Amino acid sequence: MSAAADHDRIPEIALGWIAEGRRAALATVVQTWGSAPRQAGAQLAISDEAQIMGSVSGGCVEGAVVAEALEALEDGTPRIVEFGVSDDDAFAVGLACGGRIRILVEPIGIGQGPAKALVEELAQARAERRACVYAVHPDTWARRLVYRDDATPLAAPALAAMDGDKSGFTPEEDWFLGVHNPPLRMAVVGAVHIAQALMPMARIMGYDATLVDPREAFGAQARFPGEAILHDWPDEAMEKIGLDERTAVITLTHDPKLDDPAIRIALASDCFYLGCLGSTRTHAKRVARLEAEGFTAAQIARIHAPVGLDIGAKTPAEIAASIIAQVTERLRRPATRPGLKPAEDAA
Repeated sequence: MSAAADHDRIPEIALGWIAEGRRAALATVVQTWGSAPRQAGAQLAISDEAQIMGSVSGGCVEGAVVAEALEALEDGTPRIVEFGVSDDDAFAVGLACGGRIRILVEPIGIGQGPAKALVEELAQARAERRACVYAVHPDTWARRLVYRDDATPLAAPALAAMDGDKSGFTPEEDWFLGVHNPPLRMAVVGAVHIAQALMPMARIMGYDATLVDPREAFGAQARFPGEAILHDWPDEAMEKIGLDERTAVITLTHDPKLDDPAIRIALASDCFYLGCLGSTRTHAKRVARLEAEGFTAAQIARIHAPVGLDIGAKTPAEIAASIIAQVTERLRRPATRPGLKPAEDAA
């Protein structure tokens, strides 16, 4: 599978600079108001040579944040800085939209900044695709990592932050919780016309997408230039990819010999989305096959079929767009996933 893009590897890049003998700081958006261009949790790494990677404002205030980071690297003091308090201030630093952002600036392993070992633990968790929250108390500068299975007072708000994929302060506004969920992945079974549109769309949306088709003539680089392609049988490919709660699976061949092996693996996994191409009749036959194999009604209900939102799509590109839209809805509104109660009805 392809490696994460540099803009998604901010803690790792900062640690790389330190390994080279330089100093580094992390800047993290902790709060936004109005039309701020980046969400809480967005990060920027800054070296002592003013080298940067990432973004906290899409370019609006990066220069000012770099200056704060260089000062923090000299005095060892973390700080929270705010930009865009007024329209005049907003224009002065580039926030012409008038939004407001608060940014946490932390020198790594210096003074009151986070220990290098803590950031290394964070990088290790990210490498293992283990969801966690980087928690920091701005009044005391206490810091810790919180995992899904932890039993601490921060466990409940941290779990809610991870499930919502949303960084921010706890309700009491004493701890900032920076979410580090594993990068999104997508497994697409079937090197068909829809896949030719879906694969680049998935990459644009931030997915590490892999195309699966044992038919090498279909899944050829000439038809899918630059894409990650596996020519394994779909069930073997699913095992290689590794399906978890940050993975979406889409089957597009509506050929039982190819789709069904992938569907069986997906239904036994924690993947957050499983969508299958095919008409209502095709899906009814699919359901009958799965029932005969012992899958329960609740398991089968996880399948989105016919795949994609009903937007009247006709062309392969329109169908791909409907699939991406439905995947996004299930990711961002998990209570709408089949078999789950709406949030307002949940116990």
